[in-house]
Amino acid sequence: MKNDAVFKKTFNAVLDYVSASQTSTLSPSENQLADKFDVSRTTIRKILSLLVEKGLVVRTGSQMQVLRSPDSADYFARADTVATSDRVEKKFMEWMLRGDRKPGDYINSLELARNFDVSTSAIREYLNRFHRFGLVEKRPNSGWIFRGFTIDFALELFEVRQLFEIRSAKVFARQPPDSDAWNQLRNLESEHHALAAQLSARYHDFSELDERFHRLINNASRNRFMADFYDIISLIFHYHYQWRKVDEKERNAAAIREHLHYIDALYSGNSARVEAACRQHLLSARKTLIASIS
Repeated sequence: MKNDAVFKKTFNAVLDYVSASQTSTLSPSENQLADKFDVSRTTIRKILSLLVEKGLVVRTGSQMQVLRSPDSADYFARADTVATSDRVEKKFMEWMLRGDRKPGDYINSLELARNFDVSTSAIREYLNRFHRFGLVEKRPNSGWIFRGFTIDFALELFEVRQLFEIRSAKVFARQPPDSDAWNQLRNLESEHHALAAQLSARYHDFSELDERFHRLINNASRNRFMADFYDIISLIFHYHYQWRKVDEKERNAAAIREHLHYIDALYSGNSARVEAACRQHLLSARKTLIASIS
């Protein structure tokens, strides 16, 4: 369940916070912790109760006294912190990308459910998002057909993507210095350098890194409608990065350089620089998308 995954993911984040803390008490209030980790007070109360149960902290009046530092056994497994919908999305993207799917290909939802280790309803809910855009067509007996898309569809999608991402990038650059998004960005920056150093052997890995980079930026907008629409953007743009095999390594090398330039602009906090870097990179993505459909 999504709520369970949120609880477990936040619990792990609180463990990191406790581990990094230089004090023997958890001084922030429940409200402050809820704001810091962007969850409800109910979730924070459940987390604090589990910290007590595990012997990590003890209540002393209105404060929480830290008894010991967390160890690896205290953390939930990473797989437990991912919501079912997010897991389906990741698995489906991998299935599309690695399988080199083409318009007209059959999608067996029962088979996907078994392969992804999720319910058929989770698969159906995910595919229904694309059904309303005409990208997939429902067939009897748990089957779907991947319909693909036209250049006109792609151009309309790009226009929306550009509007969304420029806005989100500017919001991202204005985040406070202690926002966890900056830590995530620094980690992604390191991954970009590592991939660039091993590109000859790993250039197929760029699509997944690209998706995570752009999703982090778009999440800064905290707009539920933009987040939902980004699933369509993600499928189409990242699917076509690997569908078009011609000069894939060279294109990915250029995209990595553009990402690093984009990241530098985000660090600067300069709105004009951010917009320019964003536009430059998205125009390259547009050229790749149009070429792949053509």
